[in-house]
Amino acid sequence: MIEIKKYAAIDIGSNAMRLLITNVIEEKGKKTQFNKSHLIRVPIRLGQDAFTVGEISEENTQRMIKAMKAYKLLMEVYKVEKYAACATSAMREAYNGSDLVKLIRQESDIRIEIIDGKKEAMIIANSDLKTFINSEGNFLYVDVGGGSTEFTLFSDGKQMASKSFKNGTVRLLNNMVTDTVWQEIEKWIKTQTAMYPHIQLIGSGGNINKLFKMSGKTQDKPLTAAYLNGQLNYLNNLSYEERISQLGLNTDRADVIIPAIRIYANAMKWSGAKQIYVPKIGLSDGIVKALYYDNSGLKIHDLSVNE
Repeated sequence: MIEIKKYAAIDIGSNAMRLLITNVIEEKGKKTQFNKSHLIRVPIRLGQDAFTVGEISEENTQRMIKAMKAYKLLMEVYKVEKYAACATSAMREAYNGSDLVKLIRQESDIRIEIIDGKKEAMIIANSDLKTFINSEGNFLYVDVGGGSTEFTLFSDGKQMASKSFKNGTVRLLNNMVTDTVWQEIEKWIKTQTAMYPHIQLIGSGGNINKLFKMSGKTQDKPLTAAYLNGQLNYLNNLSYEERISQLGLNTDRADVIIPAIRIYANAMKWSGAKQIYVPKIGLSDGIVKALYYDNSGLKIHDLSVNE
């Protein structure tokens, strides 16, 4: 006899917002399964507002409200039991972020929690990352977002160090990342990985997932540093329009994919890694696991009761 629960995660990033609905399958004597049911992505680039003018615009505020109303209806239609909604760097840095959280609750009844980089990294660690990392070996996990990048070093299955830097794809597009920030990242990576030989990278984020899909490799095969640098040069030689028409990239992916690859490629160079693995993990997956295990301090909301 199996029991199926439906959980949902809302990830409000700097480049897009996602609703992930997951079937959680419990069967006595077997490991709990987390099967993704539906993923709905809305390309609202909040970081363009937050990082350039310091506030979420009225236009994007209204788009967010509409998206959250739609997410609420979808969760009800799919009979989701519990959900959590997390906002990251764009909402953290917008001075009207807290006001927007209150407004969205009034308009859509969705309760959003703004989380910091440390908590974001911890939630992602709740995902399948732990099952991917072997008990032996050294791994640098790199999660590239629109506003920030989280780096976490693992050795023999244990987390050794973690740090978040304000270097993301939307910031890079707007020339908001100084040489000093790059130098700080280089110093941190080199210092933290110095005593750990044979580092391998693990990458997460929409851009590395797209690049991996374009490579045609199977999930257990890594990408090489040479491949990343080759793709970086190839994409740089295409115009924005050509990346859309020839490669089929979405309009909100065709520009940010280049700065994203730059971050991963530099992380590989500075850590000495030759390969990067790309499991399908991210903040949304971690939120679902956090809902189930209730081990991250997230604010969990029950759709079956009137809160």
